[in-house]
Amino acid sequence: MVAFIFRRLGMLAVILFGSSFILYNMAAISGDPLEGLRTSTDPNAARQMAVLTNELKLDVPPPLRYFIWLRGILGLFVGHIDFGMTRDAQLVSSAIVTAVPTTVRLVFFATITAIILGITIGIVTALRQYSRFDYAMTFVAFLMFSLPIFWVAVLLKEFLAIQFNNFLANPQIPNGWIIGLSVANGVIWSAIISGDRKRVWQVFVGVALATGGLLSYLSITSWFAKPGLGPIVTFGLSIGIAYGVTQLSTGLKNQAALRSAQTMAVISLILYYPNQYLFDHYASGLLILGQLVTTFAIAAAVGLYFAKTDRAPTIRTAMIAGFLIGVITVVDRFMHTWNPYMSTDAVNFRPVPTTGQVNPLLEPGNFWFSSLDILVHMFLPTIALTLISFAGYIRYSRGTLLDVLNQDYIRTARAKGLTERTVIMRHAFRNTMIPLTTIMVVDFAGIIGGAIITERVFGWIGMGTLFNRAITTFDLNLLMAVFFITGSLTVLANLVADLLYSALDPRIRTGKG
Repeated sequence: MVAFIFRRLGMLAVILFGSSFILYNMAAISGDPLEGLRTSTDPNAARQMAVLTNELKLDVPPPLRYFIWLRGILGLFVGHIDFGMTRDAQLVSSAIVTAVPTTVRLVFFATITAIILGITIGIVTALRQYSRFDYAMTFVAFLMFSLPIFWVAVLLKEFLAIQFNNFLANPQIPNGWIIGLSVANGVIWSAIISGDRKRVWQVFVGVALATGGLLSYLSITSWFAKPGLGPIVTFGLSIGIAYGVTQLSTGLKNQAALRSAQTMAVISLILYYPNQYLFDHYASGLLILGQLVTTFAIAAAVGLYFAKTDRAPTIRTAMIAGFLIGVITVVDRFMHTWNPYMSTDAVNFRPVPTTGQVNPLLEPGNFWFSSLDILVHMFLPTIALTLISFAGYIRYSRGTLLDVLNQDYIRTARAKGLTERTVIMRHAFRNTMIPLTTIMVVDFAGIIGGAIITERVFGWIGMGTLFNRAITTFDLNLLMAVFFITGSLTVLANLVADLLYSALDPRIRTGKG
């Protein structure tokens, strides 16, 4: 395995060297950084040309200039990497360091959401092949995949920002919207649960009535202006999470796992008000991290208490349930911050922004205000990127799972009397993840590359913006820095994918034969 890794690293280094050499020379030949100064009537143009020529080494032929640039990159091995200077006489590394966190914040959560939603819906459509839900999701997937991102962004700005901000001035849901949303939700869940005609109608009527009642309650209480869950609703959701996680992880017949997950829900109810006290008086990222570590420790202890044998599945179930319950608790805290945040002069009751990364008028110092401000600025870009990218995961995971379900070992597993949950989650799903691994790993590597159109539409300054600026201004050093980072991550992603193959499938033995 070690020999295989070193061989692959050597191959990837050669690929990265060759591609960077070709790109550097093509970019250097295709553009002239001095073009604007050559035609300028500024009396200092000649001096500026001389300074720029000296700083960017424009008097050196591009093939030789590449090796000057490469020498600075190889400084990585001695702890001093040098990407050179931009056309504005600024350090390229400074621009990169500023842009990378912005891009990660913009694209990371969208990628995670797209993967989770896409694979989940893809699996459900495969299990409900040729059902109404399958046909509907196929249509939605192709529709989302074909839509241009800038058009989706404009629609989101209009309806989820401008119109929603107007709605918050008087958060009363019109009866037409209540009826429409209730019917739509009923159709979706009746298609997911499926069954005979009687069952479909029962699910449709039940979900539609429940949705209509909930929306009416939210409208009457002006919940959207002052949202919150409270301990009772949080506990109810925690119990639902306990049952759902147990069903997916081990099955509800595993009483030890179910009791462990339920215990985590009870502990969250007991600690609800102590958590609120900590959130009010000691709010910080370190507090959230500490609570996460504590949650995992408690979950491990609970799992060990209830499970006498085969403890790993029980502990895993308790940890996943505890993590999701913790997320619900933090979301509840953000909901209670919503109205005070809207009331600030910087926001002025229009909380959903259409452009920018943060609100520069918001006074620093309040952890919850600052965190919520970051989240609402991420809201529209995340939805836009998710809608466009999750469609591919739906189609690919659906097709892969259908192929796996037709294999002989799946029929054998069913013939042995294994439950359908065990067949799907332990046998089919794991083998489905093997081809999906390549897409996911490459997508994570592409996060740093940024989203050029999305950043431009929503006014973010990330790696995509730097890449666009480097092309339009013939800034070769900046262009190569962006390429080097994204290219390195891409080639490393392929290595990680190869290693994950052998972890997911023991039949794959890299470096042998």
